[in-house]
Amino acid sequence: MTDSFTEADLEAYLDEALAPEKMTEIEAALRTSNDLVEQLKAINARRDEGIHALGEIWRHLRLSCPQREQLGSYLLGVLSDEEASYVCFHVETIGCRYCQANLQDLKLQQSEAADSSDTRRRRYFETSAGYLKDS
Repeated sequence: MTDSFTEADLEAYLDEALAPEKMTEIEAALRTSNDLVEQLKAINARRDEGIHALGEIWRHLRLSCPQREQLGSYLLGVLSDEEASYVCFHVETIGCRYCQANLQDLKLQQSEAADSSDTRRRRYFETSAGYLKDS
């Protein structure tokens, strides 16, 4: 545990954009460091005044995040190699929790849709079985 967090770390902490381990580390440090608390208060005050750095605006608006449709296309494997490579880098290397959550939600929807389709197919078969003639 250390008080040597950068301003970017603290900005990302406020945006909940860090890995869980780093978030935990900062939270633990905040409990014991008044200087760190004051630094965080200063960042919040600056945000409240509307003074933002370009990088902060970029992160806040998630300009580097793929759109949800692109994430869905990534799951389906229909993106170009270049786009798929970027999504993979963004989600796995950068570790964007926002996009990871979106991907997880899309995977859940995809599996629910597959289950629903199988159930519908089975019901069609069961209801039409009496109408089939023996040869």
